[in-house]
Amino acid sequence: MNTLLLGKWGEAKAAEYLRKKKYKLIGVNYRTRFGEIDLIAENKNTVVFVEVKLRKNDAFGKAEQFVTREKQRKINLTARVWLAKNRTEKIVRFDIIEVYAPDGISDNYTINHIENAFYGSAF
Repeated sequence: MNTLLLGKWGEAKAAEYLRKKKYKLIGVNYRTRFGEIDLIAENKNTVVFVEVKLRKNDAFGKAEQFVTREKQRKINLTARVWLAKNRTEKIVRFDIIEVYAPDGISDNYTINHIENAFYGSAF
């Protein structure tokens, strides 16, 4: 299976999950020279920067464990750029959404939403 296609599918499932939870998507695959943020969403009082991690299972560790300190640093820098261009008074949060899909693209998947998975600096 094409990993890019599978990754996009996982991001679409995470976006669908957020919409069902009454979040409004305001950014998808936001890129800067520092890195990329998979999804940016908001609800009434929070802007959420979301890293989506897709795995078949957690045999080699939970998906969230693959969001390393370096990846967190890149997400943080990218979020700063977005916030400089999109001023807001809302609370800023960094979440991870784990998508476990043992059969690849299928209806057999689970989602685990980890709110406040890590903290950004200077927010």
